Amino acid sequence: MKAWNKVMIDTPHGEVPGVAPIIISASRATDIPAFYSDWFFERLKAGYLKWINPFNRKAQYVSMAAARVIVLWTKNPAPIMMRLAELEMRDINYYFTVTVNDYEAEGLEPGLPALDARIDSFV
Repeated sequence: MKAWNKVMIDTPHGEVPGVAPIIISASRATDIPAFYSDWFFERLKAGYLKWINPFNRKAQYVSMAAARVIVLWTKNPAPIMMRLAELEMRDINYYFTVTVNDYEAEGLEPGLPALDARIDSFV
């Protein structure tokens, strides 16, 4: 299996080694579309991001230069929907994996909009 392309990334603190994947899986652990869309587009504009591996706590710099597809994992796509043209302008494709569950009655996810509102945001 081929590894990611290795690149040097210019940061305000100098060059750092990083990777330049073609597919970026954004937010399996953190719901970027729902809560961090502004951060994501700031990092896209900067051309790179710094990701902390949750298992070994090591930093990994990721270049956006080669990205052709962004996979957006979310429970609430509404906050990012108005900004998708920014990806299109950069010729970056995207798709969503949306978790659609309804724990409203149980009160398990109090910060989520109602299920109908979440579905309406992408239908």
